[in-house]
Amino acid sequence: MFRRLIRHPTTQAAFAKALGLYLALVFRTTRWTLLGEPHLAAALGTEGRPILAAFWHERLPMMPMLWLRARAAEPRLAAVHAHVLVSRHRDGRFIGDIVRRFRLELVHASTSRGGATGMRQLLRVLGQGDMVVITPDGPRGPRRRAAPGVAQLAALAGIPVLPCAARSSRARLLRSWDRMVLPLPFARGVLVMGPPVPVERAAPLAALPAIEAALTAACDAADAWVAAG
Repeated sequence: MFRRLIRHPTTQAAFAKALGLYLALVFRTTRWTLLGEPHLAAALGTEGRPILAAFWHERLPMMPMLWLRARAAEPRLAAVHAHVLVSRHRDGRFIGDIVRRFRLELVHASTSRGGATGMRQLLRVLGQGDMVVITPDGPRGPRRRAAPGVAQLAALAGIPVLPCAARSSRARLLRSWDRMVLPLPFARGVLVMGPPVPVERAAPLAALPAIEAALTAACDAADAWVAAG
């Protein structure tokens, strides 16, 4: 009965609203530092290309702040909309209810199940000059293993993958499959963008090891910044 209760849409909507309010409090009470603005500029290029950003699922609670800070720091993003890829699964709808309050729009699609349809939707978004955000190991893992979709999308769109991460000096590591990092209020936080990872159109899957390494390196950089005080 308890499981049915917590899975009920009304219960999940209430929980999502509460978590969204909590994250808003965390974002307002954390002193954020943005690192990697030159990498963001490189991903945009001189012609103002659309952005394909990626980060590991474990850093999801902090990533809306990266979008807000990057948008404020880069004038060319002022008119850009950021679209988060979420699954059609219940977990995806739950995440969507949370991130909407942070000026993030949703694309309910999959790059695996019904992959062609999902890929077309994402290419349409990128074709409009907007930003797509993907967690390549979400929603169920394996942890820090990138699914092929992120490389295939980058290859079809003809753009690199921008690796991102974040970390807070006050956080709890959850006992979830991804060891999610839940930030706490009144902390110092860092938002990291790494060097864009190029993807060859002819061989997109060959870029997966480099994408995985770049996402992990961004996490390591964020963790090191916090550890250094």
